Amino acid sequence: MESLLPPKEAGKFIAENSKDVFIVDEGVKKVAEMLFEKRNTKELDPTGWKLLHELNPQMMNEESINWVFVTDTLNFSFWSENDDNKCLIKYKGKLHSGFWSLCAAVNRALDEGIPITSASYFANITLEQLRNVLSSESDVPMPLIEERLRVLKEAGNVLLEKFDGSFLNCIKKSENNAQKLLMLVVENFPSYRDETVFQGKKVAFYKRAQILVADIWGLLEGKGYGLFHDIASLSMFADYRIPQALVYLGAMKYSQELMDKLKQGVLFQSGDCQEVEIRGCSIWCIELIMHRIRELGAQKNCVNKEINSILVDYYLWDYAANHRMNMANIPIHHVRCIYY
Repeated sequence: MESLLPPKEAGKFIAENSKDVFIVDEGVKKVAEMLFEKRNTKELDPTGWKLLHELNPQMMNEESINWVFVTDTLNFSFWSENDDNKCLIKYKGKLHSGFWSLCAAVNRALDEGIPITSASYFANITLEQLRNVLSSESDVPMPLIEERLRVLKEAGNVLLEKFDGSFLNCIKKSENNAQKLLMLVVENFPSYRDETVFQGKKVAFYKRAQILVADIWGLLEGKGYGLFHDIASLSMFADYRIPQALVYLGAMKYSQELMDKLKQGVLFQSGDCQEVEIRGCSIWCIELIMHRIRELGAQKNCVNKEINSILVDYYLWDYAANHRMNMANIPIHHVRCIYY
């Protein structure tokens, strides 16, 4: 088997060989134009990570860095089998679902004096303790609780053994290099190794590892330890929401066979060919959108130098959440795994 293809190269290879997912040039141009018009708004600015999301930590300190590490370690599989009955976390009088339910649960635990972001605590956390931290207001628990316990304990022990109990020390070793930090995460924390095989080639998506690096960049506003000179080298984060938004916006298209499976609610396995095509084509679609945005900037001599695949991903993820009802006829693909 050949060497591993990193996310952007993997996306290109998958898109070139995809049989059920297609990138639509006209849709790519349309989305690029929409994003170009928003280039100088908070929606496409690194500070938007904090300003637009009240549950994210606002302070640029070590405690916030470890908060990001814990939430991204557990950042997977939040979709509900029934939209009318989902896991709900109550925090400060408000109910949260999806990824925000995790953030609310972590904040609630910290407010209650549970040191959930301390490696010495979560390296030894019990299933009962984690169930308490993630306890739902509804009768639907957070999915994959035993897998969450395993990856959290594993990550905590690695932090204690290799990084003196703090993710900040891992960041320091990266020397302001996003790719170096990405590799430090993937090499040291097994649950972040989001890799598979597609048509004989080993491909990497690294959804959670890349979003961990990007969230640190957002938290630290691209300053100090968060000043990654190569931040634009990261791809979008291949999950189940961004593909849905790209299809809705006309930048991607599914074959009838695949769309029928999605509407039937077929449960894919991580690594299934069509699941890999959805994720890989999403990555390459965003790269093509970025290429078009740069072309528009060159033509008009007014591009925002900060715009990158991360900010486009953040924007489209929020877009998908805010337009969920409009996109109901385009189902997400269902996978239960620890990678997204």
